[in-house]
Amino acid sequence: MNTAVRIVAGTLRGRKIACSVHADLRPTPQMVREALFSILGNAVPHRLFIDVFAGTGVVGLEALSRGAAAAYFIERDLRLASAMEEHLRRFGFARQGRVYRTDAYRWIAAWKAPAEPVNVFLSPPFADLHAQPQLLIQALARLQDHVAVDSVVILQSERGAPIEAASELTAWEQRVYGRNVLWLWQKEAPAPTSRG
Repeated sequence: MNTAVRIVAGTLRGRKIACSVHADLRPTPQMVREALFSILGNAVPHRLFIDVFAGTGVVGLEALSRGAAAAYFIERDLRLASAMEEHLRRFGFARQGRVYRTDAYRWIAAWKAPAEPVNVFLSPPFADLHAQPQLLIQALARLQDHVAVDSVVILQSERGAPIEAASELTAWEQRVYGRNVLWLWQKEAPAPTSRG
């Protein structure tokens, strides 16, 4: 099914991205994107935003539209990655956006996080949520270990997915929007150790 997703706010407000929706591609609904960026608020401008399992790239483009310093788009599908590069050029963000045509799990395993806080958004395919939640949990744990203090990691899941039962997510904040679930985690500074 062919459709168009609209960027909600910022310098690209109202611009549309054409895409074909199918089982492996489910653009993050506008309501969920609005909620996500409302939650992040002032943590978006001047920060790197990483859109993992980027698909159409609309979430990363929304971040750039709202003032993110740069955006990385991680997507293994070559056609989707090419379309993202075209959107970045068309919208004037070719220098701020970088598309990585690779497997998301491999990219996370190799990524060296910067010293500054970042925002990482993961919207994995249904198959990953249902068939290999443990792989996803491991990827989230690596991100949690490596990002700088104040970084935010967000997972978009769906209601009833096996990952909801994972004990590793008990410390994460959960927000539900229809069938969509956002899991949010912010890295806090380690508590100072007392000297005896």
